Order: sequence, then structure tokens, then C-alpha cells
Amino acid sequence: MTVTPNLTMLVVNGWQVYVWRDRDSVTLIDTGAPGSAASILRAVPGVDRIVLTHGHVDHVGSAAQLRDKTGAEVMAGAGDAAAIRAGTALPRPLFEDWEVPIHERVAADLPDAADPVAIDKELRDGDVLDFGGGAEILAIPGHTEGSIAVHLPEHRVLLTGDTIANVGTLMLGTFNQDRARTVASFRRLAELDVDTACFGHGEPIVAGAGARLRDVAATLTP
Repeated sequence: MTVTPNLTMLVVNGWQVYVWRDRDSVTLIDTGAPGSAASILRAVPGVDRIVLTHGHVDHVGSAAQLRDKTGAEVMAGAGDAAAIRAGTALPRPLFEDWEVPIHERVAADLPDAADPVAIDKELRDGDVLDFGGGAEILAIPGHTEGSIAVHLPEHRVLLTGDTIANVGTLMLGTFNQDRARTVASFRRLAELDVDTACFGHGEPIVAGAGARLRDVAATLTP
């Protein structure tokens, strides 16, 4: 799916991956579940950097194989970096009752963790990466300790990871380690002046995203 002239969403075995193309470089945001690398590389033969929004296996699952095949630099939020490097599972979410059967269904075919992969750069709040005219990193803990969002102010684009979802309805993301912190992170993202928002799960919003995020943020309780 073409989201903007520079941004494409790939869906590989049901998991979402984003590709940002500048004239001279390609950035992959998340890597899908294990086993996604071949499909990603058929669509995106050259990858210069990989940005991981957090350490869950459906986002980092193919990072090691993609790094091996492309030599891409891999970056992730500092709070999740140690687990990603070690190939170990993050602490389990604090499930709300209604989330338990959903998690059991969607995670049934996933391992607890991905293969270990070197993290070339640990990302912290306020870092700016060299793509998209300056990609601002926002630390947004709650879903996981090291969750990050990628804000491209020049293009008015926001990639939220799993802090926000748009599966049927725009909502707080599920399976969070700390709901109150996730709500606070959602509210922070809703303050940004963006047209386009992309999520770890669900359809992108290609116009008027900021106003829609603010409408939902106003209804959230910790």
C-alpha cells in the first residue's frame, strides 16, 4: 500500500512493515515476524537502515536475517535494546481480561523472541535520524519500556509503533506493560501536527490524522 510518495506499507503474513524511501536511501521501520525477510527483500532489495519501534517478536522477528543479507544499520529504543541484542523475550504485558483470548489467538504461531541481532544505535528521546528530512525519535514507554515513535515533521508523518492501533477503530494499542504510561504516550503523540499516521496494527490514516488522534486521546483514562 502506498501511504505517501515516500512511504509504503508492506503486509507480510499478516504483519505490517513500513518502508521510507529517500532519493538515495531506504529505511525499514520494523521487520515483521520471523520468516519475513525473503518477502521483504523481494519488495525492497536494498535497505540502508532498520528502525525497530519496540522489541516484540512481530516487529523485530526478521531483523537479524535482514541485517545479515543487507548490512543495514539496526536501531532500537534504548529500553528494549538489551533484549533485542540477546534474543530474549520482553516482560509480559499486563493483560486486560478482554485482551487474553485475542493475544492467545494472534500469538499462537509466534515464538517468544526473535533471533539476536546487533543494535548499532540505541535511540533516545530527541534523537534525529538522517532520513525523511530529519526523523525525530520520541520515547513513548508503556507498551514496552523502549517503545519509540518516528516523527517526520517535514512530511507531517508519524509512525506510532504499537502505542496506537487502528484495527476497526482508532484506539490505544493493546498488550501493554503499563496502561497509564501508554495513555500518556498516546496523548503526547496526539499533540503533534501531522496529516498521516501509521500504526503497528491497522490501516494508516492518510489525512487529518492529528485531529483524529486528539479526539481519541480526549476519551482515554489511565
